[in-house]
Amino acid sequence: MLQAMLGAVSQGILWGIMVLGVFITYKILDIADLTVDGSFALGGCVCAILVVNAGADPWLALLAGTAAGIVAGAVTGLLHTLFDIPAILAGILTQISLWSVNLRIMGKSNVPLLQTKTVFSSLADLTGMPQTTITVVVGAIFAVLVIALLYWFFGTEIGSALRATGNNEHMSRALGIDTRITKVIALMLSNGLVGLSGALICQSQKYADIGMGTGAIIIGLAAIVIGEVLGRLTPGKLTSFSSRLIAAVVGSIVYFLIRAIVLQLGMDANDMKLLSAGIVAIALAVPVVWERYQLRRSYSKGGEA
Repeated sequence: MLQAMLGAVSQGILWGIMVLGVFITYKILDIADLTVDGSFALGGCVCAILVVNAGADPWLALLAGTAAGIVAGAVTGLLHTLFDIPAILAGILTQISLWSVNLRIMGKSNVPLLQTKTVFSSLADLTGMPQTTITVVVGAIFAVLVIALLYWFFGTEIGSALRATGNNEHMSRALGIDTRITKVIALMLSNGLVGLSGALICQSQKYADIGMGTGAIIIGLAAIVIGEVLGRLTPGKLTSFSSRLIAAVVGSIVYFLIRAIVLQLGMDANDMKLLSAGIVAIALAVPVVWERYQLRRSYSKGGEA
């Protein structure tokens, strides 16, 4: 049980980087970007092929997976901004296209990395620590670096313009911000993080699969919602931007812990998608029900506050 929990934490941290990517489009830009399912698998596929067929350094393969995700985000962004295709439809078009692209890259539906060195196996050999522990440590380092970089970036002029675009696009245009550019930048940054997460997961689980990104957007939304709920339940309520970024990663860890516990209790693995949808629905519904309950309690029977 303890080993399963540790594995869930390690997966939660690595997927947390993907969640940060979803956070950028969903919470900051107010766009439900469905490119995520495709760009996550793209990052893993590119990483696997470079490591297995080209003998590339695993660290460089991570950068290549990130770059591939950035390109996927750029395609969605250009479809949306240049041709006025709705963002959700542009994401679907890119996601569908990436299925074929990923098959072309790998040449088959699955590429194992069992006989090759990865970032995690190399560090495990170097330190003598279990690979699960190494995964937690490496994932935590990546997560901290990404959060720090995002916090810095969104404090810059470009980052502030991006946040303004998400808050009020029409006002941003009135202030002279080219919202088309900020949207493309946001989608590139978001999918770059998703591609990085896919590459890390690929090296962690020792294989890349054409369907490894299926349902990634649901996991991202579930983690974000769980993190927000936990933030609301925290005394003082965590509302600062840095706290929201941290909460997204924590939400990812909690999500995978819930999955691990449910699987340990005997739930069929085929029902995990149903569980994911249920978690999102419950996490979205609980705050609304709680606020309504608090509002009713704030009034006396006579209708006076």
